[in-house]
Parts: sequence; C-alpha cells; structure tokens
Amino acid sequence: MTDIGRVVVAACLAVTFLLSATDARAQTYARLAWATASPSIFEVEPTWPGYKRPGFGAPAGTAPEGTGVAVMRPGLIVTAAHVVSRATEVHVRAPDGTRLAAKVLFIDQKTDVAFLTVELETSPIELAESRPDTGAPVCALSNAFGLGTGITCGVVSARKRSGIGFNHTEDFIQTDASVNPGSSGGALVDLEGRLVGMLSAIFTKDSDSDIGVNFAVSTDLLLKSLPEAHR
Repeated sequence: MTDIGRVVVAACLAVTFLLSATDARAQTYARLAWATASPSIFEVEPTWPGYKRPGFGAPAGTAPEGTGVAVMRPGLIVTAAHVVSRATEVHVRAPDGTRLAAKVLFIDQKTDVAFLTVELETSPIELAESRPDTGAPVCALSNAFGLGTGITCGVVSARKRSGIGFNHTEDFIQTDASVNPGSSGGALVDLEGRLVGMLSAIFTKDSDSDIGVNFAVSTDLLLKSLPEAHR
C-alpha cells in the first residue's frame, strides 16, 4: 500500500471512530432523557361526540389519542387543547399502564394549552431553567399514532417562532425531532430530561405526518396559560 493509501485508510478509520463515538454519546443522552422524563408522560384518550372506537384513524367525529405531561404539582397534567377541547370525557393512561378518568381543569384555546387533573400521585417533570439555544439537542416523548409512549430526538431548529398561524398566541420552539398525530401534548425535553416545551403542531402542506418542522409551546407560555387560581 502506498503512503497516500495509508493516509486515506487512516483518515477513514478516524472518521468512522468519531462517528461511532458521536452515536454512542447520542444514545447515552437519549437514554438519560427517557429515564428522567418518561415517568411524567401520560397517554391521553379523549372521547369525542360520535365516538365508536379508539385510536388513530377512528371514524369521523372522533379524535386520535394524544399525550400529556405531569407538571408543577401532583395530579396536574398539561396537554394540547385541540386534543381534549371537544371531548365528552377524557381518560389517561399512566406510565405504569393504569387507566383512569381525568377532569378538564382549564383550556386556553389561544395558546392550544389545556390542563387536566387526575386522582393520582403523579411525578411532575422538572422544568428547564432557560430556553435551549438553536442547535441544542432535544428529545420528544409522546404517544405517536396512539401506539404508546416513545422517544425521538433531534435539535432545536429555531427559537421564539410566532406568526405561524396555528394559534392566536404563539411562542414556539421549532424542532426536527420526529412528531406525528398523537404526539400533541407531549414533552420536548433537553438531554437531562427537563421540559423545554409542549408538542403542539406539525407544519405540513399535504398531509398530517412528520416532515421535520414541528413546534412546541415554550414552557414560558405554558406556565402563563394557567391562571393562579388553578395552580
């Protein structure tokens, strides 16, 4: 092998090693985010007028499942308003699989934020102290397509997005972490599993499937949406 060949082989091996190390770190961080945040994630099962069977793809007049996040105090769960706003009743499924009734405490249609209460000693998720920077790694924990809680990871694509047209009042964190129907109300967390936003919307033209432009309501706006009387 020529000297040039040896250099090329060495460079390729170095790149492979660096990519493997990066993948290993990413997997480690994702596992940490999951272990920390998943005990606070709930599957939300709304019953809408005309309801016949649960799940994504249900008949007209029904809703797919959504996601909720235990926040602030035991028994309080936040979700997306559009998941529960038309519901005649709401049930949630806890991380341990327990299914129980939930009461809609407050809905803010302007921000697409709703709060539920349950008779359960929940584990409120820790809130991030500051908004993540653009490019920062984040993970989304949600009940995509009603399949059960899972995790996807990506980065913060942009901060302080507004004027997108989903809600009257917007303060979004944009991410490329995979988000799909059923993810609404889920948690966008940093690599330590701390909440940075609530999954709210998918930007798409032709379908309601993930194309890498997804929005989460910032925790700042999230907290402002709940009146003091309900805290």
